[in-house]
Amino acid sequence: MPESNRLLEPVLDWYAGNARDLPWRAPGASPWSILVSEIMLQQTPVVRVLPVWTEWMERWPTPASLAAEAPGEAVRHWGRLGYPRRALNLHACARAITDRHGGEVPSEHDALLALPGVGEYTAAAVASFAFGGRHAVLDTNVRRVLARAVSGEEYPPKATTPPERRLAASLLPDADRAPVWAVAVMELGALVCTARAARCADCPVSDLCAWRLAGKPAYDGPARRGQTYAGTDRQCRGRLLAVLRQAHGPVPKGALDVVWDDAPQRERALDGLISDGLAEVLDDGTYRLPG
Repeated sequence: MPESNRLLEPVLDWYAGNARDLPWRAPGASPWSILVSEIMLQQTPVVRVLPVWTEWMERWPTPASLAAEAPGEAVRHWGRLGYPRRALNLHACARAITDRHGGEVPSEHDALLALPGVGEYTAAAVASFAFGGRHAVLDTNVRRVLARAVSGEEYPPKATTPPERRLAASLLPDADRAPVWAVAVMELGALVCTARAARCADCPVSDLCAWRLAGKPAYDGPARRGQTYAGTDRQCRGRLLAVLRQAHGPVPKGALDVVWDDAPQRERALDGLISDGLAEVLDDGTYRLPG
């Protein structure tokens, strides 16, 4: 019997009773609001995304409303979500949607994939969740669930592989249920089949899970190192960017110097922000968000 037939009903039944009530999943959620949520949720937990997403939707309910602003405003209102280049990507997306698609998020997977900063996962997710498309949606949570339940491995490879894509495609149900299947598997990975502590007793497919039935063999791939943050260039960039976000205009260099003691690291981080388009240096030597 195909794996999809074995996993589909238990996972969908579980999702029907356990799905989180998230605004971008509401029946009336706009494609733009779903696109914004998907980009914000990359490497960022829901609890941190919710307040920022809510503010963005109130401030910029359409692509055109964001496109009319300077890119620096997107960075300013990104807050502390991290990886702020995503804010610039969203701003570039808004302008591309406004210029190329009449202000409407495109429904076709290829058109979504052509938008700035939109990769394979985001294009599939928006095509599925906003437009009901039948696509394999492979985020970290989905990949982990399929690795365990079907492949019998504790963790998927670091990068998505062709065999993973083929497996995910083979598990897709009919078009009517494919989008729900995609979000249900994602939710199962987020809430039950988590990376650090799989809650097998609460899993709707534990009796079918290849990894559990094999005795939960330990991961034997390359060492999985947790991300460090304190003292890194990334933390330094965050401190500098916070000064620029909180300012109402350009700031002198001294206002940036005082937030990080290591001068070579601070200059390297500041140069990186400028190179990435997240900050600008003006002719008078002051700094600001991109205008």
